[in-house]
Amino acid sequence: MISTKALELAQTLVRMNTVSRNSNLELIHFVRDELRRLGVQSRLSYNADKTKANLFATLGEGKPAGIILSGHTDTVPWDGQDWTMDPLAALVQGDRLYGRGSCDMKSFIGIALAHAENFLHSPAPFAVHLAFSFDEEVGCFGVKELIADMREAGIQPLACIVGEPTSMVPAIAHKGVYRYKCCVRGKEAHSSLTPMSVNAIEMAARVVGKIRDMAEDMQANEPRFEGFDVPFSTASVGQFHGGIADNVVPRDAEFRYEFRDLPTADAVAMQKQVLAYADQAQIAMKTVAPEAGFRFETICEIPSFLGSAGDAVTRLAQRLSGEAGTTLVAFGTEAGLFKNSGIPTVVCGPGSINQAHQPDEFVSLAQLERCEDFMRGLAATRSLA
Repeated sequence: MISTKALELAQTLVRMNTVSRNSNLELIHFVRDELRRLGVQSRLSYNADKTKANLFATLGEGKPAGIILSGHTDTVPWDGQDWTMDPLAALVQGDRLYGRGSCDMKSFIGIALAHAENFLHSPAPFAVHLAFSFDEEVGCFGVKELIADMREAGIQPLACIVGEPTSMVPAIAHKGVYRYKCCVRGKEAHSSLTPMSVNAIEMAARVVGKIRDMAEDMQANEPRFEGFDVPFSTASVGQFHGGIADNVVPRDAEFRYEFRDLPTADAVAMQKQVLAYADQAQIAMKTVAPEAGFRFETICEIPSFLGSAGDAVTRLAQRLSGEAGTTLVAFGTEAGLFKNSGIPTVVCGPGSINQAHQPDEFVSLAQLERCEDFMRGLAATRSLA
C-alpha cells in the first residue's frame, strides 16, 4: 500500500489550484517549507513578474553529482468539463485518487517529497535533486529558467527522471511540439470591389493549404519511427479567425498551427518552409497594399526527446520500476530540454496519460504504490549502473 504520508502529500498538492493561468507560489512555498524542516535549502527561479517560480533542491549536498527528479507544478484548466466532483477535492474513492493534477503530475511530486528524508540520508553515491517547474502545460517555459539557473550555479547532474504519467514504464522518446500563430494583414474593401483589396482570409488559407500539403507529404514519404501511435511527423491547424461581415473583404485573419516532429525530424526546417512560402505569397499582396503581409509569432517550441535503452538512467528506471522493456509516448514533456542540455534523461511516472486532462482525472493507488517503491529503491541504490 502507498504510505499515508505520500498519499496525504499528493492530496495536499492536488488541492492547490495551480492551473497555468494562476500563480504556483502556494505549492512552491509549501515544498520549500517542507524541505526547510529537513535543513534543505531550495533555489527558486521566477518568471518576469515574480508570480511563478521553479524550485530546485539538492538532497545529499557534498556528493559528487546527482539524479534529478523532475515534475511540473501547473495543471490544465477544467472549464467546461463535466466533472462529477470538485476537481480540487483530491478525493480517494475505491482504488483511485481523483482530482486535477492527480495523474499529471502532482502525485509524482508528492511521493518524491515524501521520500526527501530518505534521499537525504541515502547510502547512494549520488545526490537526488528535486526540480519542480512552472508553465509546462503552456510551453515548457519554466524549466528553461530552471536549467539556466542550475547551470549558472555550476550544478552538473548525472541524469534526469521526468515523472510524467507512463504507467511506470520507462519512456525513451517522444515527439516535439512546435506551435505558431500567423497574423495576416490585408486591405479591406466593399466586396463588390475585390480587385482593390487584399483578402486576408484567402491569403491565410493559402498558407494553411501549404501546411496541409506538408502534412500529407510527411504522411506519405517520411521514414517511419516505429513505436509511436502515429509513426511520422504531423502538422495541423487548430484555430482560424477572420472577417467581420459577408460583404466586407476582410483586412485581418489569424490562425494557429503546430508541428509534432519525430525525434529524427527537424521542426525548425518545417517552419522555415512555411515562412518561405509566406514570403513569396506576400509579394503580390504588397503590390496592392504595401502594409499587407504575414506576421508570425512563436507560441511554444518544445523539442522532441530521444533517449536510449542503453543509457544508465534508463536501466536504473527499469530496475526500480520492475519493467524489462521501454516505451515511447505521444505527448510532449520537459525531457527534451534536459537531454539537450547534456543530461541523460528518461521519462517514468505513475498513471496513464489517458486519464490526464480529462474530467474526473485520476491515478490508481496501485500506480502510486509502484511509484513509492521506485522512490524507496532509488534511495537505497548504491550505483547508477
